[in-house]
Amino acid sequence: MCEDASTLKRASAVRLLLVVLTGSLLLASATAHAQTTGLLRGLVEDVQGGALPGATATLTNRLTGLEMTTTAGPDGRFEFTNLPLDTYGLVVELSGFALKGQSVPIPANVPVDLRVVLDLAAQSETITVTPDAPLVDVLAAGTRTQISQERVAMMPMALGSRGIESVLVSFPGFAQNANGAIHPRGAHNQMTFVVDGLPISDQLTGAFANSIDSGIIQSAELITGNVPAEFGSKVSGVAILTSRTGLGLGRTALGDVMLSVAGYNTWQTGFNVGGGGRRNGYFVSATGMRTDRFLDQVSLDNLHNSGGFGRMYARLDSTLTDRDLVRVNVMGGQSAFELANLRSQHAAGQDQRQRLADATAWGTYRRTLDLQSTLEATAGFRRTGAQLLPSPGDTPVTASQDRHISNLVANVRYTRMFGAQTLRAGIDAQRFPVEETFSMAITSPTFNEPFAQGFNPSLLPHDLTRGGSPFRFEDRRSGWQMSAFLQATTRWRRASLALGLRHDAYAFVVRGSQLQPRVGLSYELPGTAGVMRASYNRNYQTPPNENLLLSSSQAAAALAPESVRAALGGAYRPIHPEQQHVYELGYQRALGRAAHLDVAVYRKDSVNQQDNNNFFDTGIILPTTLAAIRAEGAEMRLTLPKRAGVSGSLSATMARAVSTPPFTGGLFLGQDAIDLLSAGPFRIDHDQRLSLHGTVQYSHAWGLWLGGSVRYDSGLVSNPSDSEEVTADPDFYDLLPYVNLTATVPRVRPRTIADVVVGYDLRPAGRRTWSVQAQLTNLTNRTALYNFQSVFVGTRLVQPRTVAVKITRHF
Repeated sequence: MCEDASTLKRASAVRLLLVVLTGSLLLASATAHAQTTGLLRGLVEDVQGGALPGATATLTNRLTGLEMTTTAGPDGRFEFTNLPLDTYGLVVELSGFALKGQSVPIPANVPVDLRVVLDLAAQSETITVTPDAPLVDVLAAGTRTQISQERVAMMPMALGSRGIESVLVSFPGFAQNANGAIHPRGAHNQMTFVVDGLPISDQLTGAFANSIDSGIIQSAELITGNVPAEFGSKVSGVAILTSRTGLGLGRTALGDVMLSVAGYNTWQTGFNVGGGGRRNGYFVSATGMRTDRFLDQVSLDNLHNSGGFGRMYARLDSTLTDRDLVRVNVMGGQSAFELANLRSQHAAGQDQRQRLADATAWGTYRRTLDLQSTLEATAGFRRTGAQLLPSPGDTPVTASQDRHISNLVANVRYTRMFGAQTLRAGIDAQRFPVEETFSMAITSPTFNEPFAQGFNPSLLPHDLTRGGSPFRFEDRRSGWQMSAFLQATTRWRRASLALGLRHDAYAFVVRGSQLQPRVGLSYELPGTAGVMRASYNRNYQTPPNENLLLSSSQAAAALAPESVRAALGGAYRPIHPEQQHVYELGYQRALGRAAHLDVAVYRKDSVNQQDNNNFFDTGIILPTTLAAIRAEGAEMRLTLPKRAGVSGSLSATMARAVSTPPFTGGLFLGQDAIDLLSAGPFRIDHDQRLSLHGTVQYSHAWGLWLGGSVRYDSGLVSNPSDSEEVTADPDFYDLLPYVNLTATVPRVRPRTIADVVVGYDLRPAGRRTWSVQAQLTNLTNRTALYNFQSVFVGTRLVQPRTVAVKITRHF
């Protein structure tokens, strides 16, 4: 909704007051997953109360694969820090004593203290080990998927700029797209990545921004159903990423250096190093790469596609006292690459290049107020920039761009535990100055010819072949967003009720606000029958800031095709936030100790649907909206915890997404399909009948390990192109076998892509010193398309078969 300034202020005050008053109703028992980590402190003693130094404590989560080990100090104390909120299995052992195990829940960032008493082995007739942590979360009222660094390290992932998206795409709910882009539940890329408490809502794809390196991640949690009220802005999916730390390692330096070589003249090198004790710790990571296939190619020929990047990450933790923790993070990177050419562009000498840069710094202070509560504050600054550099041979359009976005973020979180349950509340503030410069002009006389079908007279003034001049745009503005939330969960017998309330006030190109109730219910069935769940979320998704000024400008609107302007009644309309109603039903259960099953069905009804318009296969992606979208689907994930060295997962996703025009924003130049799509509801390119993604890992005590993945995609919706015109087009004729243009809903054809990796860890004296691995991507060398002439993302092909070898020195 849009409001003037005075109305917005009054509405914001009333709604924020409502949030606070609602909090008084939520001060019952609660538990919630959040963008924070937990701390487990233990004391190991014998039956007489004497400390047992040197005892080994091992913490595991069979479902995610996380495993951590530490040793009790001279006072018998041990710590596990940086723990994702979950339930773990703890085993403590010491020579001469009976092994002791138990299940340990970590529900919040309030420290958990344990006293572990070990019996003498001679006095214990049997070794008593409490069973592993349960595979089912009886309190979960939404869809959550987790994975640890141990599992990620054995997943086959292509070298390059894909980053953490290569991990997330193995989860259910995603349609895979080109250059690392992923579509969560019918959305384009409306995701938030929360890295150690800092929310990042940038569109992290290879052609658009520098991604987050998966090598810095200790664990990843994905939330796609019943998103807690703590999260806003982009919530089609929320990825909570916990980075690695040196806190508690007990060594000055522990790390590795690696070198990797792959096809397409790809070279990558990097290092990770961390160290520290109980009070202080550090972790530093850096990596760099160059390749002749930086982006997914736009034709069977991999033309003009070289590039490279460099990235770094650093984290410093300091426990000032037993109650005060300070953490500082720094992250940044740069990439420079050529934009892949079509054959006609290559023949004309097109040499477009793009540069991306980002720098982020943030700090967190956590204070343990008492045994039941904590206060946590995070403040950060992030700046991103992108440049598109034109060339004299550009065809059919030349373009240039220089944009910069700064983001100042501050948030405060209060957490209070009531027994085993938790209440969480917080406030967020953001300010984001944006600067954009853009120009474009037509350079081909055969593009947008007067009197030809699809001719757009609005472009004629910018046709250089007909005496025109370039279209130029420059603007800078600052926006802000204020948010407040409360979330809690009440448990009664077998039922759990998750309650959340969030309010967002937003002001940039437009002004708006939204009060967002989020409610979830879970019910534990008798015995081992599992847990049923249902939820409703009201969401308010703000538009992406990248190129938003241009896409929402009257100057850009004047260039829109007649069909788009007619659908809007000839009026100018800026891009508005998306408002969603999201419903989900789900079920999870443990299949003995062997597996965990989770299934879900959902429906999402939205107005002002957000999407992107790709400007001629360049890295310029312009925000756009449609009047509405209905997305619905079903998902399943079967997780196999590690057993006899084998672990794995199988994810299945069925999704249907129907969008309703008219379009707002974007620059739909030379895309005749926009006329057809503006006529009425249509299947958008996020729509896919079925995708399957299976992974398997095997590790042997001798150091040999294997990892494999197989993904099947039935095919995303393609552009409704005319097959005769495609046959006559030298840029696309040979792609016809890989797209079905005669179907009622045109789609790229189904594909199955298999990847495999094999490695060996050299472990003299039980400690890993060297590792070597070989990976084969696209094992069967399947030729396939991600998209075909899409008005949203263009044309991109799947990576051909590629061999990679990596060697790592551990120290």
